[in-house]
Order: sequence, then structure tokens, then C-alpha cells
Amino acid sequence: MAELLLVGVTHYPPFAWRDEDMAGILRGILKDPGIPAEAKDPAGWPERMRAEWGADEARSSAAAHRQHLVTGFDRAREAIEDFAPDFLLVWGDDQYENFKEDLIPPYALLAYDDLEAEPWAHARFPNVWGEEADAKVKVRGRPDAARWLAGQLLTDGIDVAYAYKPLHHPSLAHAFLNTVLFLDYHRVGFPWPMVCMPINCYGSKVISARGAFVPFGRQVEPDPPAPSPRRLMDVGGAVARHLADSPWRVALVASSSWSHAFLTDHLWRLRPDTPADRRLYDALATSDFATWENTSLAEVDHAGQQELLNWFTLMGAARELGRTPDWSTFVETWCFNSNKVFALWS
Repeated sequence: MAELLLVGVTHYPPFAWRDEDMAGILRGILKDPGIPAEAKDPAGWPERMRAEWGADEARSSAAAHRQHLVTGFDRAREAIEDFAPDFLLVWGDDQYENFKEDLIPPYALLAYDDLEAEPWAHARFPNVWGEEADAKVKVRGRPDAARWLAGQLLTDGIDVAYAYKPLHHPSLAHAFLNTVLFLDYHRVGFPWPMVCMPINCYGSKVISARGAFVPFGRQVEPDPPAPSPRRLMDVGGAVARHLADSPWRVALVASSSWSHAFLTDHLWRLRPDTPADRRLYDALATSDFATWENTSLAEVDHAGQQELLNWFTLMGAARELGRTPDWSTFVETWCFNSNKVFALWS
């Protein structure tokens, strides 16, 4: 029997930006003419949001948020190093990056060889490491493991797509590349191969909103939905079951933040849906799988938790293996777009 480590992290893009830019998403939302002026006025915001925003649009409070994330990644990195996996299997969203109008699979296995990525080639802001636009990052692949797992899942009735090379993206979507960059935050190297398993988290918005958002109030024709949370838990369970019978040591990693402010229309896209996140976090901490199983896609979409579908696969793996988390932490924020959770099941 193989051994499996379960890990939950975030791939939050502004973590790669400098502190002065980290609240850039909220600053952009505040320019949306479709959002009423009274909603944008900090005087009407919750007290903790006003405190985090401060007198400098959250520039000062970014350092504390960054330190929480560094601490989470350091602990995840230490657990992975101690576990010494043969490879990581990472669940992340493809946000209109590699899969576009010609193909949107519900989930897929990327049986890629080693590749080189340029994470800053089209960067919106300078990165916190001061790396140049032409800097390259090598990511090792395990196409043999991806092919094997695809075969096992298909035989098991999990109709997974697979690919041997990128389609529209020259390397890896940001959910996967940021996972590499952030687990190597201190730039000591990332020695582990990686098998990527993208999930269509954005569902009805993946084409119509290009995996993000359109100006508030603009109507778009919705796309077909994402896979249901219950289905993704079954997929995650099947992945864990087959890898547990494989010859490899594998770290199963869910990479995403939780509710995204820019997806919470009922909160004027200004802050995450923290009560919805807390509900699922409490269920994670107590291994209350029923709460996760009974969460509908409509609830996920309403709370701006689209990317949390990556964690539903991880929770399915934990359910399959009968695991309870050894450690977890909830990083709450009001101005930095999304709450973050880190978790380990050893």
C-alpha cells in the first residue's frame, strides 16, 4: 500500500505582489460604476473591514496578511519535505487559461513532461521577489503516473479527460504554477514532480466571464454548470483509493482560496462571504463530511466559493481514507479578496 499526505493551500495571486499592491483587486472593484456609491463608502463597511482598510487602502495591513500566509506555506512545505513524496497531485481551477471555447472538461489529468514556465511574462504588478519578466521556473512532470491514474479512473467509471501537452496555455494555469512558487516562497527549490488535475470550478462563468467577472449588473449568457460538489467528492475519493493502491508516495494538494469577494454579488463584490466559509471550515475541522456532501452548487456559487470545488475533491479523499486533519488554520480577511485556509491530514 502507498502512503498519502493530504494538503490544503491557496494560490492567491496577490500574495506574489508587493504589499502596496496586495489590495489591488478591491481597489479595482471600487471603480466599478455599477456598484452604488453608498456601498463603496468605507463609512458603511463592517468595523473590521474599515480597520483593515485603514487610512492607506490596506497597504499597511498587507504585511500581517502576508505573514499569516507565509506561516501556512512554511508548515505545508515542512510536512511535504518530511513526507518525501514521489510526486504531488494538485487540484486547481483552470480559469479560462488552458481550456477555452473549444473544450471545457469537468476535470482532467495533465500527463505533462517537464516544462519551463515564465510566471511574470504577463504580470499585472511587480512580484515580491523582484524577479524579472523573463525569469523561468522548471516544473517536473510525472506523465507515467498521470497516465496510470487516468486508466484507473476510467476503468472505475470516473470519465476523466487527459492531455499530454498544453492546449492554449504555454505551460501551467496559475493555480498550479502559483502552488509551486508559494511552496517555494523562500526560493530554496521545488524538487518534487507534479501531476496537475484541473477542475472546471467557474462553471457558468468560465466562458461568459472568462473565469473572472464582468462589470456589476452586466448580463451574460451563462455557460453549463461546474461539476457538483458531491460528484467532486466522489472523484477525490476515487483518486485517493487508487493512489493508495499504487507503488508511490503521493501528496494530494487542493490549491485555492475560499470565497472570493469579486464573486459575491450579494455583498457588492467588496468582501468574502465569511459566514459561508466558516460553516465549511468548521465542518472540515471536525470531519463533518455530511455538511460538505450536502452543500449544493447553488450555495457554492452564491457564496463566491467557486474555487472551493478544488477542496471538495480533497474532502472526498479525506472521507475515503477516514482521515481527520492534524492541523488547520483559517486566515480571515476583509480587504484582500478571499479568506484562506491551510490544512494537513498526515
